[in-house]
Parts: sequence; structure tokens; C-alpha cells
Amino acid sequence: MKKILCVVTSNNVKGATGIPTGFWLSELTHPMAKFEDAGFETVLASIKGGKPPIDPVSLYFDDPINKKFWDDANFQRKLENSVKLDDVDAKEYDAIFFAGGHGVMWDFADSAAIDKVTREIYENGGIVSAVCHGPAALVNVKLSNGEYLVSGKNVTGFTNAEEDEAQGTAIVPFLLADKLTEHGATHHAAANWSNNVVVDGRLVTGQNPASAAGVGDAVVKLIDR
Repeated sequence: MKKILCVVTSNNVKGATGIPTGFWLSELTHPMAKFEDAGFETVLASIKGGKPPIDPVSLYFDDPINKKFWDDANFQRKLENSVKLDDVDAKEYDAIFFAGGHGVMWDFADSAAIDKVTREIYENGGIVSAVCHGPAALVNVKLSNGEYLVSGKNVTGFTNAEEDEAQGTAIVPFLLADKLTEHGATHHAAANWSNNVVVDGRLVTGQNPASAAGVGDAVVKLIDR
């Protein structure tokens, strides 16, 4: 069975603001639904392990996929007991996926564990994927040759315009699109909140929550080919 590592933030506050945050629920559940419907095993990991914080604004249960997962005892067990990323053996996984939510902006980019696991999965021939703010995980990842993973790649992620509309520009430690570009990527922005998925080889990125299911579809297609 193919195995996908799904990674979420352990950070529960937006910097010094005191505003609660975490991962965005649908950005985890919608790709996981695609992975599991395709017959893949999913493992949930976070930076610190244990129970990761969920952005309270994302607890939207009129979304049938959110509700299906939330009501599932196995999913709740995963939430209570996420694997600490330092303890992950990259050789076990065919793909890694990074969910977004503002929380990631404070603990993804400078994580040594993310750098190591992402590089090993990618260099083992696996797929690297992320949605919305999730590509913050990728901005500083370097390959064994010393080059940034995103250098020369086509990517997307939460845009500067979306960050501005979400009133996060003055809060986040860096602007995601700018940082990706700074490290050699070509960032492709679509209209705010529209579905936008960019695939470049074994790198899959999505712009925002509306792109989460599309990222899942793209990863499944790459694994199945």
C-alpha cells in the first residue's frame, strides 16, 4: 500500500497578536479524502507531535468532507496522537503533503525535521506537495547538492493579495509568495480564492483552501502513473 505523510503545524497563535490559529481543517481533510479514496495509507505528523492545534475559524461542518472526517474515530485518534516529525523514517513514504493554515508560518520554514524528511522523500523519488500556506515548508528546503528544492520550479501558494485580504500582511513573519520567488521559484498566482494547482515534476502546490482537493487529485495521479 502506498503511504503518504500528512504534516500540520504545532503553532497555535499568530505571532505576538495572541490570535489563535493552527492548521486549516479542510486543507487536511480534502486531500486526505483523495488519498484514502485511492487506497493509500495516511499518517498524520506535526512538528512537535501529539495533538496539533486547529484554526477555530476552519471548524466548518457544513462542509461534508470535514464532517465525515470529524465524526470518524480513526481520524480523531490521528489528531490526538500525531507523529513527531523528528521520529519519521522518510523511507517509508511515497509522498509528503503539507497542509496550510496561518500557524505554519511560524514553525514550518525553519524546521530542521521538515528539511531532512522532505529532501529524503524527494531524493528517494517521492512526491512533495503542499497547499495554501503549506508551501512555507518548502521555502528553505535544500537538496543534497545545496540547491533549494524550489529553485527553478513552478509553484503556487497563498498569494500576497490573499494575505492582504486576510489581513495577515503585517502579522506573518514573511510573505510566502515573495520567499518562494526569492529562493528561485516561479510563483503562479490566480485570482483570489480560486482553485489553482501547479504541478512541476514531483512537486505539487495549491494556492488556497479551494485548491486542496485538486492537490490531492494531482498527488494521486502522480503516484498511480
